[in-house]
Parts: sequence; C-alpha cells; structure tokens
Amino acid sequence: MGQIIFLRHGQAKNNTERILAGRTEGVPLTDTGIEQAKHTAELLKHMNISAIYSSPIQRAKHTAEIVGEHNSLDVTIDDRLIELDMGKFTGMPYDEIFNSHGNVFMKFYNDELEIAHNGVETFAQVKKRVLGIVDHVIEKHPDENIVLVTHMDPIKAMLSTVVDLSPTNLFELIIANASLNIFREKERKFSISGLNVMHTSRFDQGW
Repeated sequence: MGQIIFLRHGQAKNNTERILAGRTEGVPLTDTGIEQAKHTAELLKHMNISAIYSSPIQRAKHTAEIVGEHNSLDVTIDDRLIELDMGKFTGMPYDEIFNSHGNVFMKFYNDELEIAHNGVETFAQVKKRVLGIVDHVIEKHPDENIVLVTHMDPIKAMLSTVVDLSPTNLFELIIANASLNIFREKERKFSISGLNVMHTSRFDQGW
C-alpha cells in the first residue's frame, strides 16, 4: 500500500498580501514560508518518501527543492500540479474580486459558466489533471510514498474525489501552508489518512 502525500507550498508573498496570484511569475516564499518548508521537510524524513513532484510555480518549486535537499531526492516538475489559471482575476486583491464579482470561489466549486467565461480554469479541469498525475505516480512508483508539491485547490480537487464535499464545504476548507495531506492508495482506491498534518507525532500511521 502506497501513500500519495500532497504538500501545499509554504507561505508566499501573495498569501500575506491577500492577492490572487494564480500563475503569476515572481511570487516568492516569505521568510516564514521558507521556515515552514524546512520544518515539513524534516517531518518527511520519517515517512520513507521515494520521489518528489512539483508544480512549476516558484513558491511550490522552492518548497519542493527544500524538501528534496533535506531528503536527498531530486524534484520532478509536472505541469499537472500547477496553480489554477485564474483568467481575468489574476493578480487582483481578494476584496476587489469579491466586491465586483461576488464569491467567485463558490462559483468555481459549483462549476458555474461565469467562471469559464472569465478565463478561469474549471474545477472539473483541475480534477482531471490532478487525477492524471496521481495515476502516473501510482503506475511509476507502486506501493511507494510519493510527495506532490502543489497549491490549495489541486489538493481540494483530490479530496473531492475521495469524499463527497459540497461547494460550501470546499470553500470553507482551508489547506494550510506547508501542510501534508495524505492519501493511502490500494488498487486505485483511496482513503484519507491525514489532513493539514504538521507534525507526525500527532497521529499513528505506521510508516
């Protein structure tokens, strides 16, 4: 039985400034985010990981590189782990988006047409690409523990394929920076064994 470990990137500049960065280049980790990544990298030392895959976006890639350095593993970049394409909303402050377009995230999780009309990737599209990379790593690394470094909504997409979450549940769920979200896999069936994990001593997984 292998485990797919989704790791959200550490705190980045857009998180502290409350800006929807999307795929914007040049949005680095903060000093806090770097420390978060180092802490999580130490946790992963005890989890017998075999490979690390990462979104190409700077904040995720840097997080993955820190994990790789602490675990003597190279990082493989895979575009299927990339952040959402936020279309016309890219680079806008959250408050400005909500004031002018309402709760675009609820619309996103509802797969409403307005999302696609504004150039935003749909939740269905995110699910498809996330399941694509999951299938890929299961086939390439059977019964191994693999880390996928990505962003909040790709992790939510994976969660929503395992448990039945409403759009409201998805909107209200926060995936913490540098947290581990762990899925056990056996014969292509998944179960959740950890959500927003930040310290492995808090749960017994029998690594």
